[in-house]
Amino acid sequence: MCPSNDSEELATIVDSLRRALERRQRAGVRVVARSLPPDRRPNSAPNTSIDAKPMKPTESPPNLFKSEEAASPVAQAANLEELRAAIGDCRLCKLCSGRTNLVFGVGNPRAPLMFVGEGPGRDEDLQGEPFVGRAGQLLTDIITKGMKMRREDVYIANVVKCRPPNNRNPEPDEVAACEPFLKRQIDLIGPKIIVALGKFAAQALLQSNAPISRLRGNWHTYHGIKLMPTFHPAYLLRNPADKKLVWEDIQKVIKEMQSENA
Repeated sequence: MCPSNDSEELATIVDSLRRALERRQRAGVRVVARSLPPDRRPNSAPNTSIDAKPMKPTESPPNLFKSEEAASPVAQAANLEELRAAIGDCRLCKLCSGRTNLVFGVGNPRAPLMFVGEGPGRDEDLQGEPFVGRAGQLLTDIITKGMKMRREDVYIANVVKCRPPNNRNPEPDEVAACEPFLKRQIDLIGPKIIVALGKFAAQALLQSNAPISRLRGNWHTYHGIKLMPTFHPAYLLRNPADKKLVWEDIQKVIKEMQSENA
């Protein structure tokens, strides 16, 4: 006997929920149900390997928001789960009309190292996770083979959370609409070092119009956090000869992390 339509529909819903839960867990979202009262919510400890730093009970994350922005739900989010809920089904810019999935971020919610890219591509839009296509594989190689770290021990996000059509460059209004989301992610994660991947990530974080060729390889700061711009992995797929320049930048990051951990 063939399964009923109801059974097939239920199986589809269960599979969809399972995949959504897996994406949330990879993004550092450990608690799913926000409707439970605080005294009934399960406790969960984030991955604290690779010198991820738990907060002291009296310590609160720094806040990058101006006073007039501080009351917004995004600025008030106390963890990545609340931030994702505050973003919701975002409709603040025109990118929402063409997305399959909003791509929030993935990794250790207390990572000492954070990578910030430009925006999701086709594979990322379909899977709801940043850097999972060819450029993502190259970034994974940089992290695992070059830096000798696990991908799940860093945090990876993008300046814009929805895919620009045909992978075009994000436009200024789109970057501005997503900026509070990225700011609060950085607030909550509290990385020691940020690696800005490509022109748009570096320019958005540094509020600079300088080309990536001038910014890369030099240390900058983002609200007191050390920031190293380098070329985007997608650029390296088109210009493999410049991989040596990115490796020079990454070696500086490795040295700085070793100094931080000494």
